[in-house]
Amino acid sequence: MQHILSLVRRCVEDYDMIQAGETVAVGVSGGKDSVLTLAALARLREFYPKPFQVEAVTIDSGAPGMDFTPIRELCESLEVPYHLVPVPIYEIIFVHRKEKNPCSLCAKLRRGALSTELGRLGISKIALGHHYDDAVETMVMSLFLEGRISCFQPVTYLDRTKVTQIRPLLYVEEREVRGAVRRLDLPVVDNPCPANGTTRREEMKLLLRDLEKTYPQLKKKIFGAIQRYPLYGWSLEEHQE
Repeated sequence: MQHILSLVRRCVEDYDMIQAGETVAVGVSGGKDSVLTLAALARLREFYPKPFQVEAVTIDSGAPGMDFTPIRELCESLEVPYHLVPVPIYEIIFVHRKEKNPCSLCAKLRRGALSTELGRLGISKIALGHHYDDAVETMVMSLFLEGRISCFQPVTYLDRTKVTQIRPLLYVEEREVRGAVRRLDLPVVDNPCPANGTTRREEMKLLLRDLEKTYPQLKKKIFGAIQRYPLYGWSLEEHQE
């Protein structure tokens, strides 16, 4: 956890993600990335010079077999308030609409439900579990599939909902996430979604893995390019002024 915390703290400080007195919600899907984000911020809360609080929010899509009891127990052990919000997303997408390409609609419905819950709680900042590899894959997907150079930002302010999204795991590689979750024995809720593992992102993950065999440290170079270019919202100098 010390290694993960050092990366998370540096990312939070580099992009000025958290202000004193704030409550930061963590969007916890049950996957390894969001669970580690929750555990890291709960620990960071104990010594970060800007005092802040952490709460956890899970959107339960109603997928068969998903049990978030381990996440609730984790939150109790971390002394983090937990909010489980049931939304019939699985039923809408796979039963009623029978979507062949469900990811976009699923993400839209989740964002809407999450925004509604944040409004109810009076929280205006949420931490998402996107990590180092997610940023690299997103940039390459944008280039290959859309013909443009783009990526999500470390800090994103949403005008319509007045919510700020932060991504404190951006300096943590996926292999480090897997290792930390295993060593810390953090609970992970398996995703039974029929589309899981068959997405464009999974294709890009495999492509980059193969390319790195020929071009070592390719992902490191792409991530560095994102910061040096810089893509919108990624300039370190801008955030440190």
